[in-house]
Amino acid sequence: MDNTKRAEVGLVHPGTIAKPSRSRTSSIEVVETVAPKKAVSEPASDSGLPEKAEGAPAVSLVIPVFNEEKNLGELISRCLKTCNDLGKSFEIILVDDGSSDGSSKVINEAVDQNKGKVLGVLLNRNYGQHAAVMAGFAESRGDMVVTLDADLQNPPEEVLKLVRAMEEGFDVVGTMRVPRHDTFFRKVASHIVNKVAQKATGVKMHDYGCMLRAYRRHVVDAMLQCHERSTFIPILANSFARKTMEIEVGHAERTEGDSKYGLWKLINLQFDLLTSMTTFPLRVLSVLGGVISAAGVGFGIFLLIMRLVHGPDWAAEGVFTLFAVLFIFIGAQFIGMGLLGEYIGRIYDDVRARPRYFVHRVVGRKTEKE
Repeated sequence: MDNTKRAEVGLVHPGTIAKPSRSRTSSIEVVETVAPKKAVSEPASDSGLPEKAEGAPAVSLVIPVFNEEKNLGELISRCLKTCNDLGKSFEIILVDDGSSDGSSKVINEAVDQNKGKVLGVLLNRNYGQHAAVMAGFAESRGDMVVTLDADLQNPPEEVLKLVRAMEEGFDVVGTMRVPRHDTFFRKVASHIVNKVAQKATGVKMHDYGCMLRAYRRHVVDAMLQCHERSTFIPILANSFARKTMEIEVGHAERTEGDSKYGLWKLINLQFDLLTSMTTFPLRVLSVLGGVISAAGVGFGIFLLIMRLVHGPDWAAEGVFTLFAVLFIFIGAQFIGMGLLGEYIGRIYDDVRARPRYFVHRVVGRKTEKE
């Protein structure tokens, strides 16, 4: 891997200043941005955020787990070895996202065998990866919080790179999977998601789909104070970060189990990304409506001229042309109603203000929530 490859990281905010910086693993561009006008206040004791207890670990490793029984044994042993190599105090938080296999049993056994190092958060059902990560954030206490997938495609050993990068003063450290070992479909879908995210939000990171990321405590606390139901964590974190960077990490092929992101989940993820972070699709819809209206007027003038020149028998007296124009407008209307429905549905979810998740049990704390 060429360590001199450059990766751009950008946040579109007023007063953006680009400064070159060099990490220990690769050459990158660092973007330092002015903090948002509305500062995030310190959480009150009743805010639901975890209180900073004495002796809190330096690093919290949050891992969402969904039907990964076959990978958990190796995952936990490699995470423990990597965290011990950090030379810092740590905690490993395994969030069982309503698994239907034996994942919760493996988590409980790991907690019993590694008292004070491994914590289990058991949700009552499946809420999705991002909700599970937020549940892990709520239980974490470390000054640096690193997220990691449980499928072992992102090697746990790469956590060392992220922690070393965070020590250079960054608030968020993103990653790029190089080389990427995924199916052609996953690569194409991920490329589309990344491009749409860059265009819609202006945050020019290259790999939003990689869960291996690191966040400072104040960024995590700020995210926990955001109560919207549909959350895309990488972009949400960047909105609270002053200094971000992106580094290259290894990627491995999945050896056990199946990917949890099929076509439908990827589509849902794309809608969550767009509707939770930007009104860009509504603006596109307005522009598209204007273009279609202008095209309809122009086409109407064209039909009038052609009928005057060639007579009413031209193009089967305009029947097929009429149907073609009608279908265009009907399709545009359905697109518009669909996008508006997505936003209205998310407004409905937020107005109800139901919890993102329900924690059935937390195992491993001295004061366990039974």
